Amino acid sequence: MLSEFNLLVSTSRGNERNACSEIWYLLRELGDSRPETDRTPAIGLVVAKTEMSPISVVQELSRKLMESPWKFRYILKVSPIEKLVPSNIAEIAGCVLTMVDRIEKEESFRVTVRKRHTTLSTVEIVETVAGNIERKVDLENPDKVVLIEVLGDVAGVSVIKPSDMLSVEKAKRSI
Repeated sequence: MLSEFNLLVSTSRGNERNACSEIWYLLRELGDSRPETDRTPAIGLVVAKTEMSPISVVQELSRKLMESPWKFRYILKVSPIEKLVPSNIAEIAGCVLTMVDRIEKEESFRVTVRKRHTTLSTVEIVETVAGNIERKVDLENPDKVVLIEVLGDVAGVSVIKPSDMLSVEKAKRSI
């Protein structure tokens, strides 16, 4: 698995290699001259490293999906990863604290935790992270999402708008 990545891509079981090729091709189309992709120990999950902003890449992929849905055969979801930290609650909470000012005082937030190959407690992560954010919590319709993707001994952290994550199936239903 890549030691540095900024996109997490899910696919169906057994299509990891195809999803790697597909995201590599799409990143090249978007203008990244040297994208990297790799499979992970988790079934149905691949990672990618792009030189472009991961959030703008997801937004561009969403636009590309609307224009050319046939180019998305294996990718199911794409999540931007802004920072990588070791998988422990103190490191994750400390990383979120450095990004919390991106949630405006009047904005609401939700903490979303997805974890694979770890024994960390989701409840403990959410309580620790959310306890440090003095903003309104809205689980249904937040202005921002604190996304925490734990993958073994590394955790990816992002503070994004809900629209900054791409669900291919959901988007294809609206086409």
